[in-house]
Amino acid sequence: MMLFGSCLLAFAYYHINFQNGLSEGGFVGLALLGKYLLNLPPALTMIALDVPIVLLAWFLKGRKFVLNTLFSSLAFSAFYELCEQFSPLVIDLRANLPLAALLSGLLTGIGAGLVLRAGGASGGDDILSMLLSQWSGIKIGAMFVLMDAIVLTISLLYLPFKETLFTIMAVLIAGKVITWTVHYGHGQLTPLRVPHRVKVKEKTARA
Repeated sequence: MMLFGSCLLAFAYYHINFQNGLSEGGFVGLALLGKYLLNLPPALTMIALDVPIVLLAWFLKGRKFVLNTLFSSLAFSAFYELCEQFSPLVIDLRANLPLAALLSGLLTGIGAGLVLRAGGASGGDDILSMLLSQWSGIKIGAMFVLMDAIVLTISLLYLPFKETLFTIMAVLIAGKVITWTVHYGHGQLTPLRVPHRVKVKEKTARA
């Protein structure tokens, strides 16, 4: 499930988002913003953002979750590289960006949801969204949307307005699909497990 979710994410990000000029949210969007405003290397920015979140997840969620996340992240990178280097498929929807946003939202939502459902995450921003969702009681998809929308709104400083608006549309669709995929067949969110010595009030959210 995790492998298929990572593959679907890579397929959608390359063939839908990249090929049609849709923007990025999450930590990728923050890394691009750092490049634009401060000329920071995006790769180093991504590492700086991911490492503290992964360490926090190791402490709160355990080694298995972090290893699953590393596996899904590596799988995503490998599949994306394969798409970029060898895929002959071109999905040109620049003349129909609403359809591109719809497809992106559906495919990335299912992909990210499958990875989360299997017990991992596709990156540090996904981990952060999941932790904040479990702490606050906000549905996981809504938290994804909130974080991506904030980044994309700031990114309007340097990204094309039209493509960014349709990216926000894709993010809104993906948020709904993630929530449905993660919680389909389950009544509620799994409470966040923390060590006994850490006094954090656990909350759950309705599916």
